[in-house]
Amino acid sequence: MGFLQPELPEVDLTEWRKGTRGERIRPMARHWAEVGFGSPVALHLFYVGKILLYVLGAWLIVLSTKGIDGFTAVGDWWSEPIVFQKVVLYTLLFEVLGLGCGFGPLNNRFFPPMGSVLYWLRPGTIRLPPWPVRVPLTKGDTRTPVDAVLYAALLVTTAATLFLDGTGPVPELDTTVGLLPVAPVAVVLGLLAVLGLRDKVIFLAARGEVYATLTVAFLFGADLVVAAKLVFVVIWMGAATSKLNKHFPFVVSTMMSNSPVVRWKPLKRSFFENFPDDLRPGRWSRLVAHGGTAVEMLAPLVLLFSSGGWPTALAAAALVLFHLIILTAIPMGVPLEWNVFMIFGLLSLFVAHADLGLGELANPLPVALLFVVIAGIVIAGNMFPRKISFLPGMRYYAGNWDTTMWCVKPSAAAKIEQGIVAIASMPQAQLERFYGKDRMEIPMFMGYAFRAMNTHGRALFTLVHRAMADGRESDYVITDGERLCSTAVGWNFGDGHMHNEQLIAAMQRRCHFEPGEVRVVLLDAQPIHRQTQQYRLVDAATGEFERGEVRIADMVTRQPWEDDVPVLVHGPLAEQRPEREEGARQHEQDAQ
Repeated sequence: MGFLQPELPEVDLTEWRKGTRGERIRPMARHWAEVGFGSPVALHLFYVGKILLYVLGAWLIVLSTKGIDGFTAVGDWWSEPIVFQKVVLYTLLFEVLGLGCGFGPLNNRFFPPMGSVLYWLRPGTIRLPPWPVRVPLTKGDTRTPVDAVLYAALLVTTAATLFLDGTGPVPELDTTVGLLPVAPVAVVLGLLAVLGLRDKVIFLAARGEVYATLTVAFLFGADLVVAAKLVFVVIWMGAATSKLNKHFPFVVSTMMSNSPVVRWKPLKRSFFENFPDDLRPGRWSRLVAHGGTAVEMLAPLVLLFSSGGWPTALAAAALVLFHLIILTAIPMGVPLEWNVFMIFGLLSLFVAHADLGLGELANPLPVALLFVVIAGIVIAGNMFPRKISFLPGMRYYAGNWDTTMWCVKPSAAAKIEQGIVAIASMPQAQLERFYGKDRMEIPMFMGYAFRAMNTHGRALFTLVHRAMADGRESDYVITDGERLCSTAVGWNFGDGHMHNEQLIAAMQRRCHFEPGEVRVVLLDAQPIHRQTQQYRLVDAATGEFERGEVRIADMVTRQPWEDDVPVLVHGPLAEQRPEREEGARQHEQDAQ
């Protein structure tokens, strides 16, 4: 891995290009298993620098508060409740500006490295309201000047609130500095709610399920610390619950092989069953996956119900290590500052205020209501993932998300460039600009390999064969829905809800694709109580033309380069089921 140059697979391009898509993914998957994406060291240092700037920004904002003094006297003020409040709002602002999750080249954002603020202050860009039929004044998919003004108001109000002083002594929290005034906090929440109803992407980009929920806790006065503790517990335990599946070990093996800290190739290979021929997760991946899930499930309960001492210290240390493992792996999608925030939050809430528990609540009813709402969303998100984004459903890193693949003809790509108000160019054009036209196929297929290293990739690449018109696959460029979403709406972070039928329809109204020009595979996440995933095949011009399901058992037994997952079609083609079931049985016997 070079300091300035990426370490890409070495292949004979002429011979490599003669292979099928699966054959071309094979050397990329093997390279990923022992190198990762091959990002240069300088790029990882860039992200480390961004984390340090995030921390410095929070530090300086906190020091602007009356009663909090001393740049190096952190021990005197770090546990003040208003410090936690300001870090929450600062991180919300950091994220909704586009500086956090999904920023930069490790999210395939090269020119520019972010969207977000560049889109959401610009009328004419695409917006995606969550319930346009049910919620008044939210219809349409075009950003108006009013939307831009509302977004600007959110930025200004949040920034202004960060520089307010505390309201005075709160004996229950042992503070003389006090808390942030309730009124500006309520305005921030109101603006984010209105914006979220006009465009769900902005709410998701703000990581509303974390920072907005914690900001709601600010309305509870002296009960905010205990309420915030409950929010943290739901985040951890909700994420742990979503990892009780067969997908998560694949996430671990893929993430650890891409870690800049784990550099010894034999160790990277050990995360797989039998490198280079069997790239299913090995024993180490399963151990890390299940061990991490146990920590994330049990340690929060210890923190919540212990009041200090060694139980609190051990549980806090385990969760700090848990987040540091994710942070130092610098995962694709780069949710880096979020992990820094979670570490600070658990120290600020559970360690510094270990004595505050459920028994100290002055007004338990609103706190209980907040808990029921957010826990209910997590439960519903795991049972009905097609209805609820993996972010409010808190299905973090579980390897189980709604995903899409877009099959786009060059003529359709040209229409997108001309018809969509956007800042970033199409993903293929960005890769050509960064890697050169002759070499851009390598990183593009490395992206395919990343998707295929996760279980859903096997199903997606199987289904693209069924999606492309008349089977003429050479007529299309296969584009990950996340990459296209970043071009069209300005932000992406693993949520297929942002590039489903709603975005397809919005783009069709602007681009007027011909039948067959754009075909999209939509694969729903797995409901926690079922062992299948539903899919839909959609033509942008004519609509859905096939739906069905794939079995999880068929996906986890295949290699990243295998695109022959058995498919059960719902509807007129359902008579094909016996052949598919026989194919699945034969593959399981071969795998055994």
